Amino acid sequence: MKKGFLIISAFIALTQIAVAQTKMLTMEEAVVKQKTTLAPSKLAQLMWVKGSTTYSFIDKQNPEEMLATGSADNTTAKEILSLTQLNTALSTVNQKAMKTFPVITWKNDKQFTFEVDKQLLSYDLDAKKVTVEATRDFGDGAENTDVANKTNYVAYTVNNNLFVYDGKNNLIVTNDKDENIVNGKSVHREEFGIVKGTFWSPNGNLLAFYRMDQTMVTDYPIIDWTTRPATNHNIKYPMAGDKSHEVTVGIYNVNTGKTVFLNTGEPKEQYLTNIAWSPDEQFVYIAVLNREQNHLKLNKYSVASGLIEKTLFEETNDKYVHPTHTMVFLPTNPNQFIWQSERDDYNQLYLYSADGKLIKQLTKGNWVVTDFAGFDSKCTRAFYTATTESGITRNFYSVDLKKGKITRITQGDGTHTATLSSNGNYILDNFQSTSVPRNIYVIPTNGKAAKQIYTAANPLADYKLGSMSIFTLKSDNGDDLYCRLFKPVDFDENKKYPTIVYLYNGPNVQMVNNTWNGGGDLWFQYMAEHGYVVFTMDGRGSWNRGLAFEQASFRHLGVTEMKDQMVGVDFLKSQKYVDASRMGLFGWSFGGFMTTSIMTRYPDVFKAAVAGGPVMDWSYYEVMYTERYMDTPQENPDGYKEARTMNYIDNLKGKLMLIHGTQDPVVVWQQSIMFLKACVDKGKQVDYFVYPGHEHNVLGKDRQQLYQKVTDYFMQNL
Repeated sequence: MKKGFLIISAFIALTQIAVAQTKMLTMEEAVVKQKTTLAPSKLAQLMWVKGSTTYSFIDKQNPEEMLATGSADNTTAKEILSLTQLNTALSTVNQKAMKTFPVITWKNDKQFTFEVDKQLLSYDLDAKKVTVEATRDFGDGAENTDVANKTNYVAYTVNNNLFVYDGKNNLIVTNDKDENIVNGKSVHREEFGIVKGTFWSPNGNLLAFYRMDQTMVTDYPIIDWTTRPATNHNIKYPMAGDKSHEVTVGIYNVNTGKTVFLNTGEPKEQYLTNIAWSPDEQFVYIAVLNREQNHLKLNKYSVASGLIEKTLFEETNDKYVHPTHTMVFLPTNPNQFIWQSERDDYNQLYLYSADGKLIKQLTKGNWVVTDFAGFDSKCTRAFYTATTESGITRNFYSVDLKKGKITRITQGDGTHTATLSSNGNYILDNFQSTSVPRNIYVIPTNGKAAKQIYTAANPLADYKLGSMSIFTLKSDNGDDLYCRLFKPVDFDENKKYPTIVYLYNGPNVQMVNNTWNGGGDLWFQYMAEHGYVVFTMDGRGSWNRGLAFEQASFRHLGVTEMKDQMVGVDFLKSQKYVDASRMGLFGWSFGGFMTTSIMTRYPDVFKAAVAGGPVMDWSYYEVMYTERYMDTPQENPDGYKEARTMNYIDNLKGKLMLIHGTQDPVVVWQQSIMFLKACVDKGKQVDYFVYPGHEHNVLGKDRQQLYQKVTDYFMQNL
């Protein structure tokens, strides 16, 4: 074995074995049906019934769908309501029959609600009756609906203004005429864990909302090619180093109709993240991050006056702070809350008093808390999911808030996705691994034995598959780099196989997991069926391995990542079954940037490559993401120049195909157009394909065509 790419002694050989495998995947199955008929089956709408230890799900295995329930103590499920029975009840309130069960929400253990044709309905299991709870007629164009739990008030947007439906009237919250003023929608391009723009108070009478002023941001053209002639639709796209938008937070009182805007201060180019309400509704908390993203303040604001009451604490980092989780108050103690932070390199849980005093760090170690689940009924324990055992696994734990004792609740090497019951006594554990399609358990959180309630059949049992393994290699500084390798069907160690490296290797993404198919697409198995080795590595810069691991690429995106990918290449070349003269490379988005970078800076490695939606010049990418990892072009000109793929086109040797969606508002089409123009100027031949009408990802029926094109390209050139 060559020096520099040691495989760890505890090699994890995770191989999928199926009996009587004879079928071969079609492209449609590998790309489209991998998320439907060839995905592991599940219990639809599996959830806990509110205020109970009963769980419910929609049973789709019978001739007609049934609502079924089971008890945590007696896990034998029983059917309690058929779709026919629900439709019969719907007819009494003049609602037409449904073809499938609606999405339900439990009010209590006897009633659930659902929406049909702009009406909120409830069904009573004892009375076997449907009742109209509210009519939600918002008119045309209503989007971003957000329902208050206790009042059932509904916040929604029409175009860029915000409204509230109070059960009788549609109340106007904002009435901005300028289309570049955006209310009630997500801001900061959905960085920092932001996915929506409205936040109801605990009792549902007050609404916090984002207001984003984009008037100062440069317009960017997105062309609609379906019209005659083509028409331009401008979007606001703040590129790195340029003027960004300005955001404020308003508090709307449904009862008075008045709005108070919080005085979040200067400079206006800052990020208002992780909005939270105090349990008494007197205060709103915002994690305010400076544009440089290296200084966070958790601020407390008065709802009545809009003025800042206090900065609870601050967090700084010489590279960046990346808040993505809101504070969570203890249900039985409004004077304490949980905060998640990467301040000691790994995302961990901290217990604070409401005045900002650190009570204790609840979790600590060289592993990451990936999800916070809640508390038990007495708030003696908090529950969370973490990577404690391995960077590619997930297990569920409790931590005693007083004693600090941590207890592992789930068992089994793989990925556990847990849903906590309202009293914290049980979880529904959805478990997968490379060898387990899906098992679902009810598990007591007190350490008693788990009860299995569902086993998914292997959806690929009839298919002839390649073997898959997960293992680690070492980076040049000794970090473990997780790798996934698919070997061809009917593998012969004495043969030489063409090999494809599929990569991303960017922030906020983890490709390799101990889950079904190793976290990979069935397209990898499709290629294995056609005689290809397929390899993926999560190098430094990728997610869920700690801040230092991710920040290894700071101000120099692509450099450390390419070094790590070359460790993987060296490993592949050392395997006698890999034909080093027939290696291909494929990546999308950040992976497209990596693909193009490697093809132009390590030009003798890959014979052919496909780069989809690639960033070619980080100064043309958005402010929030880019400046976190690269600072501004003005502050880091050498780093931007170093990462600019056009600067290395003279080195290009292998076959390279670029793919881009013409309507891409994330990595704008201009990125690959600039690279293409530079190739023409340099006399370099590249292949190019666009997907009209598609944004950053090619979705729907065209995705199959995309993967066929990629497959054909590798088959023609490898």
